[in-house]
Amino acid sequence: MHTISAVSYLNTKPFLYGLEHTDLLQNINLVQHFPAMCAEKLISGEVDIGLVPVAVIPLLTNPQIVAPYCIGADGKVDTVCLFSEVPLEEIETIYLDYQSRTSVQLVQILCREYWKKEVVFANAFPGYESEIGGKTAGVVIGDRAIHLHKRFSYVYDLAEHWKLHTGLPFVFAAWVSCRTLPSGFLAEFAASLQYGLDHRAALFSQFAQLDSDYFSVEKYFMETIHYSLTPQLQQGLELFMRKLHPDKQVMYCF
Repeated sequence: MHTISAVSYLNTKPFLYGLEHTDLLQNINLVQHFPAMCAEKLISGEVDIGLVPVAVIPLLTNPQIVAPYCIGADGKVDTVCLFSEVPLEEIETIYLDYQSRTSVQLVQILCREYWKKEVVFANAFPGYESEIGGKTAGVVIGDRAIHLHKRFSYVYDLAEHWKLHTGLPFVFAAWVSCRTLPSGFLAEFAASLQYGLDHRAALFSQFAQLDSDYFSVEKYFMETIHYSLTPQLQQGLELFMRKLHPDKQVMYCF
């Protein structure tokens, strides 16, 4: 039985639906964590496949992306943002979300290359969202970010600014393994993920409480999050990898 670690955020629910509603579930141990913990589980060898932040890939031994699916965005993603009470030019300190591996690297790249902005980066802690204020901003990812849009005057969507900077979409997480897995299992795994994507509409009502005048669950599942790891998304991923580790290559096994 293979152990699979998946992110517990809203953006992963279509994948989870597929894994939980197909026969594959009988042959896997499915566990859920926030992104940084998914990365730790894969690094430690506790799981066979993880939906992990792509920033962790260069830290793994023999990592391979084993499914043509991801958590990506081509422009605004809505749930990975830099929140601030003051405009970018006045920010002095940025909290880096402790649940993130990829987004905290992304904001540093944007500050250095795109915004040309020098700030102090501070490691965040549970509850840090309440410390964002004045000239201290914070990167917040996942479901917690949904409710912060109406709280802050300035919201910088990191995927949107990556697209403005590079012209490419961005991949936040991919399905990665450090082991050689049977091709038949990987084919069944990919089919289960696709089944979930084909049945996204079944999830709209389940998360309707998140709908508001600035956030739509249906739009998020159907348009905002890009789930297929297309050639263009692969280009964005590979560029991000080169910026982090120029000597590392992304390996695909699907």
